[in-house]
Amino acid sequence: QVQLVESGGGLVQPGTSLRLTCVASSRMFTIHVMGWYRQAPGKQRELVATITRSGSTNYSDSVKGRFTISRDNDKEKDTVFLQMDSLKPEDTAVYYCIGIDYAENNYWGQGTQVTVSS
Repeated sequence: QVQLVESGGGLVQPGTSLRLTCVASSRMFTIHVMGWYRQAPGKQRELVATITRSGSTNYSDSVKGRFTISRDNDKEKDTVFLQMDSLKPEDTAVYYCIGIDYAENNYWGQGTQVTVSS
């Protein structure tokens, strides 16, 4: 079983920054891809960014150039970070961490709220 625990959400003003962290713990499965999705009220969940174990990244067009995903791997856990700069009100959403193992099983975190408002 894989457990994902997110932290770092909050209320911030437009133009400022926030950093999300997600820790994936598993004794049995190796996490290949980690990433972030988000879901705004009344909208479908959408991809924000992903990163493979080897460090290859992918970003949605809406966050490219403003958000940076990074990752630390060690024997006991994998940690993924999402540095969010130049935040906009339209970035307001619940952000979910995802981990995908080599069998393509998806694991989700509980979500963390990010609100960008003046």
